[in-house]
Amino acid sequence: MLRDGRIGSEELTRLFIARIEEHDDELNAIVVRDFDRALDAARAADAARARGESLGRLHGLPMTIKESYDIAGLPTTWGDPAAKDNRAQRDAVVVERFKGAGAHFLGKTNVPLNLADFQTFNAIHGTTHNPWRRGHTPGGSSGGSAVALATGMTALESGSDIGGSIRNPAHFCGVYGHKPTLGIVPTRGHQPPGVPQSAQDPDLAVVGPLARSAEDLALAMEILAGPDVLEAPGWKLELPPPRATSLADLRVALWPDDPLAPVSEQIAGRIREVGERLAAAGATVSDTARPAFPTSLSHQTYLPLLDGMMAGPEGELKYFDWMGLHGRRGFLREQWRQFFEQWDVVLCPISTTTAFPQDEEGGFERTLRVDGDERPYFEQVFWAGLATVAYLPATVFPTGLSEDGLPIGVQAIGPAYGDRTTIEVARLMAQEIGGFQAPPGYGG
Repeated sequence: MLRDGRIGSEELTRLFIARIEEHDDELNAIVVRDFDRALDAARAADAARARGESLGRLHGLPMTIKESYDIAGLPTTWGDPAAKDNRAQRDAVVVERFKGAGAHFLGKTNVPLNLADFQTFNAIHGTTHNPWRRGHTPGGSSGGSAVALATGMTALESGSDIGGSIRNPAHFCGVYGHKPTLGIVPTRGHQPPGVPQSAQDPDLAVVGPLARSAEDLALAMEILAGPDVLEAPGWKLELPPPRATSLADLRVALWPDDPLAPVSEQIAGRIREVGERLAAAGATVSDTARPAFPTSLSHQTYLPLLDGMMAGPEGELKYFDWMGLHGRRGFLREQWRQFFEQWDVVLCPISTTTAFPQDEEGGFERTLRVDGDERPYFEQVFWAGLATVAYLPATVFPTGLSEDGLPIGVQAIGPAYGDRTTIEVARLMAQEIGGFQAPPGYGG
């Protein structure tokens, strides 16, 4: 509608603002609002269109973005009260690229403290609620992003991911999320408050889009992917096309459960059901194919690297130890490369349960009930780590609701630089089983 002129940018922006004002008091997703500048940009977009000028593929599109990205003039706090007065001086690269494609920003969405939880709450902005069931987590750390999308308060979002922070909110809220191959979307302008912007990407961490369709993920990646200033003089990115354009052409390995992070039967069963639909459509499907390494090796490589990143200056990971883990990671990456010579994607969980009740006490000593068993809270990060430690792309797509009415997302992991393949699998599955559905009370 926006592209063909059936609605103007200012009109659409005002519709989103009205929706935010109607719903966000009860959800608390969009915690930094920039409506005046958004309306100015929308009017400029309409004027440009009237002159016959194009601002790009997102001409006049209003959107939001995770609070942890820098937007010049707006606070970037990462939920830390010590940084409540921090104001960004310049835009993050992702913000620049979205603006360069013609989009503008309504505001920024909520995060947990230091982006370090599967829930979204902090002492500055409070708690963000899952629109499918109040009192349940929307996921984290891009929880505000997923809620804003699910409830129609934004058209597009971008999050960040080191331990599932794009993927588990997509699963918990019933939207789409993509963790890119490490290094293909610049992270400059997504750093803790007080740390200068740098074109040097951190280990493990990526930034990437969330959306209400696989098509929107693909469009966002076309806009975002490519080298930053340090690499741009020497290389350009050419991601390979999807490996298949129909379900019948896919080779799919199912990984529905694992002893290192047992999954609820509803989620494991959903992955098996998706496998059955794929097989019926003509795909080659296996529930035994695995890369040639012990699962524990992957997890034992990922956890100390993750801990070292999340601990910040207080971390105890020495460079010599990091080099050993990095060498082990090289072995894992090679085994995955060989595995993906025979298979196109792995379908697996991103979390051990559907959205669980909010629990803001106890930190990572909390527990999580999985089919009646009390399990360590942090155990669920296993499923994020499979892709993260090996730099692999992974797309989470909705597959419908659980028996108790909560979304279930499935994670598609692909080969390094196979971002278009995992997103295409999400698109094809939407054609087969249906895609995004709005939470009750948030349709339209």
